This record gives sequence, structure tokens and C-alpha cells, in this order.
Amino acid sequence: MVEPADALERIADALQRVRNARPKVAAFRRAADTIRPLTHTELADLAARGRLTDLPGIGRSTAAVIEQALRGETPEYLTRVEGDAPAETQPPTELAGPVRAALRGDLHLHSDWSDGGHTIEAMAGAGVALGHQYLALTDHSRSLHIAKGLSADRLRDQLGVVDALNAELAPFRILTGIEVDILPDGTLDQDEELLAALDVVVASVHTKLRMDRDPMTDRMVRALESPHVDVLGHCTGRLVVGQGRPESSFDPERVFDTAVAFDKAIEINARPERLDPPSRLLAQLVDREAKVAIDSDAHATWQLAWQDYGCHRAAAAGIPVERIVNTWTVDTLLDWTAAHAGNG
Repeated sequence: MVEPADALERIADALQRVRNARPKVAAFRRAADTIRPLTHTELADLAARGRLTDLPGIGRSTAAVIEQALRGETPEYLTRVEGDAPAETQPPTELAGPVRAALRGDLHLHSDWSDGGHTIEAMAGAGVALGHQYLALTDHSRSLHIAKGLSADRLRDQLGVVDALNAELAPFRILTGIEVDILPDGTLDQDEELLAALDVVVASVHTKLRMDRDPMTDRMVRALESPHVDVLGHCTGRLVVGQGRPESSFDPERVFDTAVAFDKAIEINARPERLDPPSRLLAQLVDREAKVAIDSDAHATWQLAWQDYGCHRAAAAGIPVERIVNTWTVDTLLDWTAAHAGNG
């Protein structure tokens, strides 16, 4: 038997593994939240009277899942999506171990405030369980409408939520942050006043990924020159699963030299479908003695463990642990971000 709320959560988790399934993920999680306070008897009564869809967020698909679970069956929808979802492979540990042991936090992850599948509190709890001392909450910025990017007002509201959670979770700390979109002209998709108030700013390209080499390079360099930016996220934009997506074209020497000159970090994005940057560019980061951040880019609690993929790749490339910024204590990390003159 599977409990109705658990069945809905498992469906959401399976859908989370499938790209472009975000609206369905949110719908199944909302449904689970709706029925969780109800007893088995109350749900059974509603089902018997055909009234499940009277509950907020319960539609025909979620109602069918609930009804089948109430009958002691494994819901058909659950069986189908768990069979269709890509299998989760265990992150490599042979090389990752020493680097992973040195990590103190994760600087790129998403909550249900944007396109993530779990609450801020749930993401923080998962970070604590992994042994992290801090996590930077980096939901998307406003122009990324498909990902429910945060407006200035919503970001301000989020800062209040984070402040309250930090009072409960201390000494663990949720760092305030954002994954700000780098617009085509290299400017940043959020108010400068707000960016200056955040602990960590990850800047990433999400649109017009096929720009010509020179304007794309200019775009990324301008973002790195901003006093608000600390980390350049998934720099090539590539996807390496399914049909994939080719790398964006830019001058890595110029981009990485800019990062070094302004003491910024290049992200090693650990998501299995990204594994960005590719190995040849990791070698350039080593040669230039650039700082890096190994990030999960998690959109669900269980995806925080994907950081191990990045640890494996950093170790294989020979990146010294001391140049991985999220191996630092929170005070050292925040001194570094504040030194960029836009944060802190």
C-alpha cells in the first residue's frame, strides 16, 4: 500500500526528473499538501461521494491517484511515471570523497518560490542532513517567466522568510541570494539595490544561447565586471542528455581571465544533464588559477546530492580544494562576496 499523499509526492519526484514537467510537478505537490491534513476516513468519505475534486488543487488526475491509493492499489499514474523517469544513478565517489568532505555548503539551488519542487525549509533541512553548514537560496529572477522568476517585491518577501528560518535553524544558515539572468546586453535582471543586499549572486545566461561568439563573450564579461556578481553559473549552457543542447559560443580565455581579474568564481554545475563546464574548460580554470563553486543547481531536496558529480569532476581536473569557494567557512565566504563591493 502507498498512502495517497505519499503517492502524489512520489509522482512529483518522478516528474521532477523529466525536463519541462514543472507545472505538473507543482500540481501534484499542491495536491499532496491539500490532502495531508485529512484523515484516511475523511478522504474515503469524499471519494465515496465523488467530492474529491471539491478540494482546492485536486483535479481528475490527482483524484484518481487518491482513489486508487485509498483502495490499497498502486496508482496507475505512479507506476507509469516512475517507469518513464530516467533512472537515478549513484553519484561517483572514488575521486569525489576528499573534495566532498571539504565542502561546507552549496551556492546554487531553487525552491518552490520559483521552479523548484520543495519549500525553502525543506531544502534547508535536506542540506542539514547532508552535513552542510550553509546553503545559498538562488531562485530565478523576474525575466524567466517560465520558471516563476521573482519580482523585486517577491524577492523582498523571500528575504523576510529566510530571516525567520535562520532564527530557527541556527547555527545552520540559509544565505540570501538569486540566480540572476544575464540579459542579452550583459546587464542583470534585478534591481541593483536588491542585488547589493544579497549574500550571494549567481549570474547565468538562460536566453539567446545561440548568440554569436563576440557578443556572447561581451555579455558574460560585462556580467562578471558587475560588483554584484559572485559566481558565473553553467557557463556553456550545454545539455548532455537526450537530444541535448550544444554549448554556447564564447571566448573562454577572456571570460575566465575576467573572472580572475575581478576575483569571481566559475561554477562547476553538477546537474547530470549539464556537467558544465566541460573537461577541457575545467583544465583552463586550473591553468588560470580561477576560483570555482561546486553547485548542485538542485530543484528538489534529493538533487542536493548531485553535488558529488561536481566534486568528482573537480578532483579529476586537479582543482585545489582551497580554490573551491564553498569549502570556506561562511564568514570567509561572505567576506569574499562583500569584497566585490556589491554584496554585504
